[in-house]
Amino acid sequence: MKLTKKCMGNITKMLDFYSQFNPSPLSIKQFIDFGLSACERKSFIFLRKELPVRLANIMKEIHLLPDNLLRMPSVGIVNNLYVTSFEEIIHFEKAEVCETTLDKFCQALIKIRNRHTDVVQTMAQGVLELKESHDVDAQTEYSIQYFLDRFFMSRISIRMLINQHTLLFGGVLNGHSRHVGGIDPSCDVVSVVKDAYENARFLCDQYYLASPELIVKLHNELENNNEVRIVYVPSHLYHMLFELFKNSMRAVMEYHGSETDNYPPVEVTVVRGKEDICLKMSDRGGGIPRSQMDHLFKYMYSTAPQPSLSGDTHTVPLAGYGYGLPLSRLYARYFHGDIVLLSCEGYGTDAVIYLKALSNEANELLPVFNKTSSKFYRTPLPTADWSSQVGGNMAARQLRMSSTQGHRLPHGLEASHC
Repeated sequence: MKLTKKCMGNITKMLDFYSQFNPSPLSIKQFIDFGLSACERKSFIFLRKELPVRLANIMKEIHLLPDNLLRMPSVGIVNNLYVTSFEEIIHFEKAEVCETTLDKFCQALIKIRNRHTDVVQTMAQGVLELKESHDVDAQTEYSIQYFLDRFFMSRISIRMLINQHTLLFGGVLNGHSRHVGGIDPSCDVVSVVKDAYENARFLCDQYYLASPELIVKLHNELENNNEVRIVYVPSHLYHMLFELFKNSMRAVMEYHGSETDNYPPVEVTVVRGKEDICLKMSDRGGGIPRSQMDHLFKYMYSTAPQPSLSGDTHTVPLAGYGYGLPLSRLYARYFHGDIVLLSCEGYGTDAVIYLKALSNEANELLPVFNKTSSKFYRTPLPTADWSSQVGGNMAARQLRMSSTQGHRLPHGLEASHC
């Protein structure tokens, strides 16, 4: 869609206006309560203000990205998608609230959701284009990590709002009568675990001709029964588990090789506590050295071969751009949970998913565009304030360090918290 200069000028003004406002985070309980009342007019009035705010907040950050990344063709495509969708939403800003408007709005949301389906892959391709240009320094990597955590979290939240509205009012049934939009008020955690395992196992069997078995253990601190249920978005939990299963299976198969038929199982322990529901996935895939642990949540790092643009079928189907873990952690953090990895090199890895047990405490975690976030993209990496001894004489090095002002150590790129 080609936009005239006048049109772009109007959009820029609207972006400046809506980016002044902070997004309004909702809890899962609020999503449920609102969905049960199912008032389309109220949903429309809320979304025609909230969606532009969320879009504007992240679109302002896109323009703060390093110039060398903004010049990448794929990043330009993503930026244009957002401009088009923002323009379509603000058309409803002052529209009369009537049946015709409600119907057009719902159709517009479906169109926007479909348009943005491949945004993750397209943005990943843009980062890959930059990486292959070899025009990346530590500052650029740090900015990209910070931005992508916020960009993808914003995307998760916008899709959540759109899905809730279109599932409730768009006549699109998701096949689950008890669901409120995309939320299951009584999500059976073990059922989602087994579903994710079976699908990851199918891929594993296809590539390695074998796969590790699954062992599930339960502990319910509050109730003496054999199930753990939660008010949650099953598709989000599935996404996290599917990615972790793929990683665990790939590690087990490659660590133990083809000389054995007896691969150690992947064990999942599901625990219901007062505040948290924890899912611990344990594998015996050889673990990860501590030196690599910080890299696992970086978007510019992957241990797997990059996906082929030519559609080469010989790449490992259990891996891709390396975005599986960082995106899964964002899904967990979206409602104030988390994903933590614990590894014993030479043995295996534990991955723990934390979810809020209470729906009124599971609030959206949303990026906000302000002076602090804006400053981040322009501030140089901090000078290291810890010494690091890699080799040589420590005392001699300390003497040299004491006479050196402004010494700067190479700084590792850490996964930022949204």
